[in-house]
Amino acid sequence: MTPQSTTQQRTETVERTMRPWGWYETVSEVTGNKIKRIQVAPGQQLSLQKHSQRAEHWVVTKGTARITLGDKEFDLTPGQHCDIAIGQVHRLANQSDETVEIVEVQFGSYLGEDDIVRLEDNYGRV
Repeated sequence: MTPQSTTQQRTETVERTMRPWGWYETVSEVTGNKIKRIQVAPGQQLSLQKHSQRAEHWVVTKGTARITLGDKEFDLTPGQHCDIAIGQVHRLANQSDETVEIVEVQFGSYLGEDDIVRLEDNYGRV
């Protein structure tokens, strides 16, 4: 007997959350991990931040992303990636004239949006 391959089609509504720097969409969330698409508008950046309960893996899918990890800054282009440890200070910025998009995979026991400690923010958020 040969195993059969099946494809199931599903329709979901993916909610887009607007932010002053662009937007994010949560593509998938299960216990222990969450996957987001994030778009950063030209000349914008997320807050300099850290998390106490999650690690993140970023993969650039569009544009040139300026990454801050601790005291290092570097650029990543489509297909390149970086890992952010729990508690590591980080930032995603777009210093170009084109949009930047990444896929972010979060890992941890708690993945809520309130696990953000902002150290610097261009938009006055705490």
